[in-house]
Amino acid sequence: MANPFLAPPAGATPPLRVALNYLAVCVLVVVVFWVSLSAIDVTFNFGFIGKYWRRILDGFVLTIELSVMSLIISLVLGALLAVGQGVRLLVVRSLCDLYVKVIRGTPLMAQIYLFYYIIGQAWGINNRIVAGVLILSIFEGAYIAEIIRGSLLSLDRTQLESARAVGFTGSQSLRYVILPQMVARTLPALTGQFASVIKDSSLLSIIAVIEITQSMREISAATFQLFETYLLLGVLYLVLTLPITFVSRVFERRFDYARHA
Repeated sequence: MANPFLAPPAGATPPLRVALNYLAVCVLVVVVFWVSLSAIDVTFNFGFIGKYWRRILDGFVLTIELSVMSLIISLVLGALLAVGQGVRLLVVRSLCDLYVKVIRGTPLMAQIYLFYYIIGQAWGINNRIVAGVLILSIFEGAYIAEIIRGSLLSLDRTQLESARAVGFTGSQSLRYVILPQMVARTLPALTGQFASVIKDSSLLSIIAVIEITQSMREISAATFQLFETYLLLGVLYLVLTLPITFVSRVFERRFDYARHA
């Protein structure tokens, strides 16, 4: 009989065996967490949810709205940056390259303070939600630019030459050759990046954007239930990010199969 805790030497692991091991790990984590709580004599009381459920829901919805709007803008910005890094005009190429390097090389928290309190105030961007969306878009756009640029560089030039040889126009080559491969290469990574957008949105609480993290901070300050509020906060983020992670894995398997079929 095969050991249920070992992966087979070849081929895919049966789903039942994967589920069994996930269950065993979850039980182990719960036991360790429960023993840790008992050691420091902590008990949980989630009664505050009934009183503050509206505030929690509003923060949760705002987190989703911030993330979706930021993702859309950052996709456009990232595509423009990726194209700009490959143009012949060196000034544009240098500007895009510098943008990506600076944004990726500095922490988001520092960028939030810089853009909101200096650049935002100088240009009259006083709405915290608008400022938050722009800041997240600027930050995530640099990472998306690298995803798209890497996918562009990975395209086989012989396929483009073959498309020209059979009489494809530039627009036809883009539609039938470039875009399908770009989708296959970028979609899994972009899906994973969306999960990062959701988690990064929590830092907007430092400029008092009332998303879910800031809501939980205020509830924690009012109820003095630090552990319960932040445990619930973690669960709410998992509710958003775990389905995205699952979708990303599905895309990876599907498009990996398409490339190697």
